[in-house]
Amino acid sequence: MCLLPERYEGCVVPWCLYLRTFVCTDEHGTFRRLEIAPKDEPDLWRSTIFFLRSWLISFDFPMSSKEAQNLKAHEDSHESLTSVPRRDTMGSFLPDSSAYELLTIIGRGLEDLMTVNLARYRPTGEHVAIRRIDLESCTNEMVNYLQAELHVSKLFHHSSILPYRSIFIAENELWVISPFMAYGSARDLISSHFTDGMNELAIAYILLGMLKALDYIHHMGYVHRSVKASHVLISVDGQVCMSGLRSIISLIRHGQRARVVHDFPQYSIKVLPWLSPEVLQQNLQGYDFRSDIYSLGITACELANGHVPFKDMPATQMLLEKLNGTVPCLLDTTTIPPEELTMKPSRSGADSGICEGPSTGGAHHSNGEPSSSGSHPYSRTFSPHFHAFVELCLQRDPEKRPSASALIGHSFFKQIKRRPLEALPELFRPITPITGFESTQPQDAASVLASLESGLSHMDVDDWDF
Repeated sequence: MCLLPERYEGCVVPWCLYLRTFVCTDEHGTFRRLEIAPKDEPDLWRSTIFFLRSWLISFDFPMSSKEAQNLKAHEDSHESLTSVPRRDTMGSFLPDSSAYELLTIIGRGLEDLMTVNLARYRPTGEHVAIRRIDLESCTNEMVNYLQAELHVSKLFHHSSILPYRSIFIAENELWVISPFMAYGSARDLISSHFTDGMNELAIAYILLGMLKALDYIHHMGYVHRSVKASHVLISVDGQVCMSGLRSIISLIRHGQRARVVHDFPQYSIKVLPWLSPEVLQQNLQGYDFRSDIYSLGITACELANGHVPFKDMPATQMLLEKLNGTVPCLLDTTTIPPEELTMKPSRSGADSGICEGPSTGGAHHSNGEPSSSGSHPYSRTFSPHFHAFVELCLQRDPEKRPSASALIGHSFFKQIKRRPLEALPELFRPITPITGFESTQPQDAASVLASLESGLSHMDVDDWDF
């Protein structure tokens, strides 16, 4: 059976975006239920792949005929699960494997069932990243895991969230096409060059992009649950995009927005240091979007210190530290005792990323810039606004954490004066984006590809979530 995309106003539209609405009434003609389902039900194998067999949204409630007529007025609510994404979110690239030239493998993942390729889109010459997932070897649990991610990707459309250009089946593989982010992830930048942390202004640009994405995600009624530096990708023009949608969860329950959720994210071993105390605690109080704000604070420490707090702790100890109110911090002259700053740096005292206490001595260097003459990498001073921002995000009580929209207006971001396209290349030096794809002569193709693979080698692509 071959499923071809349909055309709407000259644009290729994936067939799975078409919906059918059923208005159900009882024997007296009274409106009882509104069901929204795919227009065409394919065979069982295809429906499993495209996660549509169980995609049935049902609202059960008594409603009079007059009330049913008013239902139309509320269809544009941001909490509605029936929102159809804009056509430019998906389908802008052809759902045909022959339209893509695979250049090189840049990573693997999902227990080696996923291969990540750098590829060239033949019609335009644009370079993209392709996740190729072997569906025949995937367990039902893995299929459900992918199902949630791809379903959400069709709902979201925001400049700070990594878009999927196309999703289709090629033989026994699921192909997911996304833009190639030439700077890699924020984690790549730390690993390859900024091992002791990034410049404060660069961090401000990255965190602002993350907050814009989280504000949109929370507004749509979702909790991200996997906020960390490796899920922040940066394009050649300085666009900061959030990814990592596999662990996302909706607050919508039976057509209404729930106050909290209790589900623990699957495959969360790698993300434990970033998770909030209330997510780890797993009690009856549950958690909401504020758990992402805590993870944002941990990510801020990760970007500033060069490593994530709690990273060397056993999981049980980390849980106890978080539940007891231990707060990570930015490592600089205000949080590290003066005597430690004069010692040879060993990183042993900094691995936890936990504040030892305020300091009044030592040389201070503004805006997070380390001392050129000092031997300690943390002989620097971040601004009070940055410290205050992190402290707000890492409040033990979720009710005391601001929303993403409130944090966007924080004084920490007043230092941003230029567009990311103008500022980030300068702030990221000596790192340069990977853009040398083309060769001027055919005989140079092999050397260019070798150079490209060398440039990609510093990227931890296995941890990217395209």
